[in-house]
Amino acid sequence: MKSANLLRLVPLLGAGAVLAACTQGEALSPPPEAALVSITRVVMSPVRLEDELPGRVAAMRSAEIRPQVGGIVQKRLFEQGAEVREGQPLFQINPAPFKAEVDSADAALKRAMTALERARLQVERLEPLVEADAVSRQLYDDAVSQRNQAAADVDQARATLARRQLDLGFATIRAPISGRIGEEMVTEGALVSTTDTAPMARVQQIDQVYVDVRQPASMLETLRKSAGRPSAADGRAAILDAQGKPYPVKGEILFSGINVDAGTGDVVLRIRVENTGRHLLPGMYVRARVPQGGATEGILAPQQAIVRTGDGLSRVWVIDGDGKARQHAVQLGKVVDGHYLVSSGLKAGDKLVVEGLDRLKDGDGVTEQAWQGARAPASQAAR
Repeated sequence: MKSANLLRLVPLLGAGAVLAACTQGEALSPPPEAALVSITRVVMSPVRLEDELPGRVAAMRSAEIRPQVGGIVQKRLFEQGAEVREGQPLFQINPAPFKAEVDSADAALKRAMTALERARLQVERLEPLVEADAVSRQLYDDAVSQRNQAAADVDQARATLARRQLDLGFATIRAPISGRIGEEMVTEGALVSTTDTAPMARVQQIDQVYVDVRQPASMLETLRKSAGRPSAADGRAAILDAQGKPYPVKGEILFSGINVDAGTGDVVLRIRVENTGRHLLPGMYVRARVPQGGATEGILAPQQAIVRTGDGLSRVWVIDGDGKARQHAVQLGKVVDGHYLVSSGLKAGDKLVVEGLDRLKDGDGVTEQAWQGARAPASQAAR
C-alpha cells in the first residue's frame, strides 16, 4: 500500500515542480522594452502649389527647305543633323541654265542702253533745228517719243536681268533660319521643282523651344496670374523627364489658351524654354511642373509617416507630452518630393513618428531618436 501511494504522489510532485519553475520564470522575466522610433518636429513652412502636366515639345521656328527654281540637284552642302546658320548654303542646283539666262538678259540690257543712247543723241541734234524751224515739229516729237521708249526698254531689260540674277542665286538653296537641320529628302541627281509637295529638308530652331501642355479650364484664372511674370517664381515652370527628374533648363509661362476644347474642357498653356544644351527635341513628350498660384503656409509630412487603414482614412503616430504614442487621423493634400501636404490633424510642434510605426500601440511608451531622413526644405512646391 505504501508503494502504491508513493507511485500516485510522483506525478503530483512533478506537476508542482513545473508550476514552481514557471512562477519563478515569470517573476524573473524583464518588462518589455519601449519601442525605438524616429521622430521629426512638425513645422509650418512656405509651400508653393504646383501641378505636373503632360506636354509636347515644339520648335521655336521651323522651316521647310523648298526650291524656288527647278533643276537637277548637284550637291548637298550640309551634314544631316548638324547646326546650320541663317544663309548657309544647303543644296546646289545646276546653275548653268540660269547663268545662260543671266548672260542673255545682260546682253539685252546692253542693246537697250545702246538704243537709248542713239535716241538721246537724235533728240539733241534735232532740238536746235526745230527751234530754227529747219525741221518739222512732228519729226522732233517722234524723236522724243523714241527716246522715251528706249528708256523704258532699258528699265525693262534691267528688271529682266535682275530677275535672272535672282534665279541664278536661287540655284544655291540657303537656310532661311538658324537651327538644326534634319535628314535630306532628296539626293544628288534628283530633279526638283517649285511645285513639289515634299520639302528637300527641314530646319528647326531649338536653342529655344515651346512646351505645350493642357490644363483644365477651371484653372484658367490662376494660370493667367502666373503667366507673363518672368521675374516672379510663379512665372517659371520646370520640365521633367520620364523619370520625373528636371531637365537643366528654364521655362517661362507665356500664355494660356483663350479657346476651351469643348470635348475635354481644357485650355492650352505654352511654356518657352531656354534649350541651349539641346536637351529637348521637337516632338518629345515631357511633363511640366506648372505653378498653381502663390505661396501658402502648410505642414509637410514624410510619406512613410502616413498609415493607411482599412476604413480608408489616413493616420499618423504622434508622441504626446508624456512620451506616449497616440494615433491621429489626418487629411492629406498634394504630394511634394516625398512629402504630403497635411490640411488637418497635425499642428506645429507635434512630434511625428516617421520610422518604427509597426511596433507601436496606442498609449505605448517609446524611446525617441531624431529622424535622419531627407527633410522638406523651408520652401517647397506641392503638386
